Amino acid sequence: MTTRIGVVTFPGSLDDRDAQRAVRLAGAEPVALWHRDKDLHQVDAVVLPGGFSYGDYLRAGAISRFSPVMETLIEQARAGMPVLGICNGFQVLTEAHLLPGAMLRNDHLHFVCRDQRLRVENADTAWTSDFTQGQEITVPLKNQDGQFTADERTLDALEAEGRVVFRYTGWNPNGSRRDIAGITNEAGNVVGLMPHPEHAVEELTGPTTDGLGFFTSVLKKLVTA
Repeated sequence: MTTRIGVVTFPGSLDDRDAQRAVRLAGAEPVALWHRDKDLHQVDAVVLPGGFSYGDYLRAGAISRFSPVMETLIEQARAGMPVLGICNGFQVLTEAHLLPGAMLRNDHLHFVCRDQRLRVENADTAWTSDFTQGQEITVPLKNQDGQFTADERTLDALEAEGRVVFRYTGWNPNGSRRDIAGITNEAGNVVGLMPHPEHAVEELTGPTTDGLGFFTSVLKKLVTA
């Protein structure tokens, strides 16, 4: 049976088609999910893509968190379904309290777009098992509200529990606390990160193919579950 991975489209999503292509290249079937539809259409995992949902009004991801699809997604994520939030999707996950912390405007107050080096800190999540701990990868980054922040107690807990999944290396592009680029929940099925692995899945268009490992990882997880 083909693994089905849903990709949610919100008003203002920009990278939903790219995420669907990444899913297809990894060998799964991409399923388009609409933000106003509570039905996840029997998908095995979900990707919340990048973009500027609802124009980032109020706060990035703040309105999308109340979309009908999120009601079902939150329930399924808490039951163990793998969920990946990329950029705006990461912002939505923090607003939905599926991941701790919050996203602030970049500390330099400018939009940043560059190929970004990341260090893999946790290769045991549903989305990172095809990497090795300490491996460095390069994927594109593009954001203006990408500064991850949390109180010191939360940051200490993330570090102690191994829930920091990626760190920026070489240069911190947005002022994120402790160079954190991505985190996971306690169960390891929900991962959020600001950089865009879906833009690094084929040699023709990406700086690398390092991003493909996110999608092949979840396929292996689902096949062996």
